[in-house]
Amino acid sequence: MTKTAKTGRAALALILLSGLGFNLSGCAVVALPLRATAAVVKVVPVAGDVVAAPLDVTADVID
Repeated sequence: MTKTAKTGRAALALILLSGLGFNLSGCAVVALPLRATAAVVKVVPVAGDVVAAPLDVTADVID
């Protein structure tokens, strides 16, 4: 394989990975850690809902 062919494949791979990254940027996968943390914090009796509220709002903004 020639050097130009390797460079072309590398450029194509970079473009595809960048497109995938942009595609996942607003995905629910990114918000999953925030949602899981909020669910765990909500179990705390008195302050759980107060602490979980900003996490829920942040996860909603990401989605």
